[in-house]
Amino acid sequence: MSSMGDLALTVEERGQGRFFWVVLQATTGDSQDEMVYRRLRTAEESQTSYSSALAVGSLMLRRLTGNT
Repeated sequence: MSSMGDLALTVEERGQGRFFWVVLQATTGDSQDEMVYRRLRTAEESQTSYSSALAVGSLMLRRLTGNT
């Protein structure tokens, strides 16, 4: 497994019923009291529900961390 640092998964709704997963990676911020993230991967196709996008995004997160 390669070291990817701190990762996070979120879901964005871009229009009615269009949900996209987004994997975020922590970057160095100006303060140690805050975490700053950049987009690492974003879904190319939307899902019809938040839960579907979260499930598909979870699979991508597992692939990225070598936990398949």
